[in-house]
Amino acid sequence: MNKKPNERAEELLSKLSLEEKLCQLSCQMLYPIRDDYEERRMYKFGNFRNPGHFLHEHRGGPVSPAEVTDAINRDISLSMECNSQSVPPIEHGEALHGAQWGMATCFPQPIGMASMFDAELVERIGDVIGKECAVVGVRQALTPVVNVVRDCRWGRTIESFGEDVLLNSDMGVAICKGLQKNGVIATPKHYADNYSYGGRDSNVSDTCERTMREVYLKPFEKCIKQGGAMSIMAAYNSWDGVPCTCNERLLTDILRNEWGFDGFVVSDYNSVEGVWEAHRLYDTEWKAQAVSLKAGMDVDLPQNSYDDLMIAYNEGWIDEADIDRALLRVLTAKFSIGLMDKPFADRDEAQRLVRCDEHKQLALETARRSMVLLKNDGVLPFKKNEIKKLAVFGMGADVIPVGENYSGPFEVKWTAQDAKTPLQYLREYLDGFAEVIFAEDEDIEKVASECDAAVYMTALVEGEGLDRSDIRLPGVTRKMQKDDNAVIVGKIEFEVKTNQEESIRRMTAANPNSAVVLLNGSPIDMSSWLDGCGAVLEAWYPGEQGAQAISELLFGEISPGGKLPITFPKTVGQLPLFYSMKPSGRGYGYIENDGSPLYPFGYGLSYTTFSLDNFRCTNNGDSLSISLTVENTGEYDGAEVIQIYLTGINCDVVMPLKELKAYKRVELQKGKKAELSISVPNEAFCYYDRRMVLGMHDGDYTVSVGTSCADIHKTFEIKVRAGSLI
Repeated sequence: MNKKPNERAEELLSKLSLEEKLCQLSCQMLYPIRDDYEERRMYKFGNFRNPGHFLHEHRGGPVSPAEVTDAINRDISLSMECNSQSVPPIEHGEALHGAQWGMATCFPQPIGMASMFDAELVERIGDVIGKECAVVGVRQALTPVVNVVRDCRWGRTIESFGEDVLLNSDMGVAICKGLQKNGVIATPKHYADNYSYGGRDSNVSDTCERTMREVYLKPFEKCIKQGGAMSIMAAYNSWDGVPCTCNERLLTDILRNEWGFDGFVVSDYNSVEGVWEAHRLYDTEWKAQAVSLKAGMDVDLPQNSYDDLMIAYNEGWIDEADIDRALLRVLTAKFSIGLMDKPFADRDEAQRLVRCDEHKQLALETARRSMVLLKNDGVLPFKKNEIKKLAVFGMGADVIPVGENYSGPFEVKWTAQDAKTPLQYLREYLDGFAEVIFAEDEDIEKVASECDAAVYMTALVEGEGLDRSDIRLPGVTRKMQKDDNAVIVGKIEFEVKTNQEESIRRMTAANPNSAVVLLNGSPIDMSSWLDGCGAVLEAWYPGEQGAQAISELLFGEISPGGKLPITFPKTVGQLPLFYSMKPSGRGYGYIENDGSPLYPFGYGLSYTTFSLDNFRCTNNGDSLSISLTVENTGEYDGAEVIQIYLTGINCDVVMPLKELKAYKRVELQKGKKAELSISVPNEAFCYYDRRMVLGMHDGDYTVSVGTSCADIHKTFEIKVRAGSLI
C-alpha cells in the first residue's frame, strides 16, 4: 500500500537527529559564484537559493539552461551526501513573470497579465513558468504577488494584479495551479498587507480587521483553497502591533486553524532578522527566530538559522516539538512534489524546453492581449501603406520591453539573441514600406514634422524599493559622446537630462498624427500632456515578445483588447483612488476636481465596436446566470470583457459602491456574435456582518453588467433573504 506524503514525512522525521532537523530548516543564499563556491556552501542545509541565478554574472554573460541544470544538480547531489537520509534540498528562486534563474521565457509583468482578464491564459503562463523552473531543478517559486493595490505609489504595483480582490484572487490561483501541476511549490506573497500610507513599502499596517478580511486576506485564502499553494511568504511589515513574520494571529489562527493550510511558511528575505533589528521587539536574533518559529513561520529565507535555532533550543525558548511541527510541513511538501523520489533534473530536456517555440508563442499571445488602448482620437491604427516615414522617440524604444523588475538573473539584464526592441522590430516590420527614423528628444520638432507619423515610447524604472511620491513621467538621463576634435582628449562623454512630458508635448505639437506608448508598471499622471495627444497605448512591460505586439497593435494587425486592472487617477493628489470604495457621508471631490478618475477600473478601448443585447438574469438557487448577446459590429476582429458588478444596500453593514463579482473575455471576428452565460455564485453575496460573521446575510443588490466599472449597459435587482436569492 502506497503511503501518503505526510506519512512518509513522519517516518523520515523520526530518523533524523536534532542537528539534522535544524539543518533541514536552514537556508543559504551564496554569491558571487567563485572557484571556492563548494568550500563555502553549507550543503547540510535543506533550502537553497538556486545557484543558477548567480552563474551569469560570474560568466560575464548568459549561461545555457543545461549549465544551470548541472549547477543545481551538483548542489543537490552534494547536499544529499551531507545527511544520513539523503534528503534533497528545495532549490528556490523568483518567478514573477518568468523563471528567473536565467534567460527563461519572459512574459508580461503581472500588471499586464491582469489586464487580459483571462485566468485560463494566466494559468498557461504559470504552467510554462513551472515547467521552466522544474526542468532545471528549481522546485519552489517565490510567486505570485497577490497584494491588492489600493495606492499605486507603491513601487511594487508592477508585480501585482491590480486593485481588485476578485482579479487578484483569480490570477493568483491561476499562477499557483500552473506552477504546482509541474511539481513547483507556489509561494503567494507578501502575507498579508505589505504597504502603508502613501504606498510606502513594508511600512506598518494599521488596517482594521474588517478591511483585512474583506480585501487583503481574500486572495491568499483563494490561492490556498483553490490554487493549492503549498507555501506562503510572510511580509516584512507589522500588523496589529506584531511583525507578520512572527504574527501568530496571521500564521496560525487564520492561516492554519481557519483556512486549513497544511503547507509551510517562509520568511521574506531577512525578515526574521527584521523582527529584532527593524521592529526592535527583541534584543537578539535568536529570540526572534524562536518566537517566529512558534508563531508558525517555518523556514527563514535566505539565512542560516541553524545557530540561532540551536541557541533558542538550548535556552528553552523552543522545544523539539516546535522543530518537528515545522519540519514535518517542509518534508511533506518535498514528498508531495516528488522531490524525494526524483531529485535531479535532465540537462538535455532543459536545453530543449526552455524558450522553445511553443513558449515564445505564448509570450507573444499574452503580450498582444495585455495592452490597453487608453485614448484614440482617430490616430490609431496607423496605415502601413500610407506611412513613408515614421519618427520614433523615447528611451523606451530601444530596450527589450521586459522591465527591470525581476527580469533576468543577478546583475545581468534579461536578453536573448532573437529578442528585439520595439525600434528594431518596427524597422523590420516596415522594411519596404517606410523609413523608421529614431531621433533624440532635442530633435523632436524637426524630425516629427518631416514624418507622416510619430511615436514616443516612455522609460521608467519601477519595482521593489522604488515607491513614488510623484506619478508623472520622470525625467530620464542618457549618456552622450561629443568629438571636440582634440587629438589627446578625443570624444568627451556627458549626460543629457530629458523631460519626457515636455518631449511628448513637442512631438504632438509638431505632428498631430502621433501616439504615445507607455512602457510602465503602474498608473501615470498624464495631465500635462494628454489633451494634445491623439492616442495613448498602455503597453505595460509586455515581455520578451512585446516589440512585435506593440508594432502589430500600432498598425492594426491586432486590435487592443486589454482592460485596466487598476484605476488611473488624474493627479497624485487623488490617491489613494480605487473604484470599490465605500460610500462617503458627504462627497467624493476636491476643490480642483470632482474626484473621478482619469480612466476607471475595467476600461479599455478597441479599434472595433461591440453591441450588448438580449440580457437575461436567471436565479439558479446556488448562483445567478447572466446571459447576453455580444456582437462585433466594427471593422476589426477584437475582444471585449463583460464585467458583472454588485452594489449592495439595506445590508447589515456599509457595502462598496460597486464590486466586481464575475467577468468573461470574448474574442470575436468582425460581424460575428456570441451568446454568453456568466455565473455569479452565491459566494458573491456573502459579507461580514457587524459581528464579523461571514455569511449570506440579508441585503438588496443591483447587479450591473458592463464593459468597465463606469460603462454599465444593463442592471437587475436581486434580494437576499434568509440566506437565499430572491
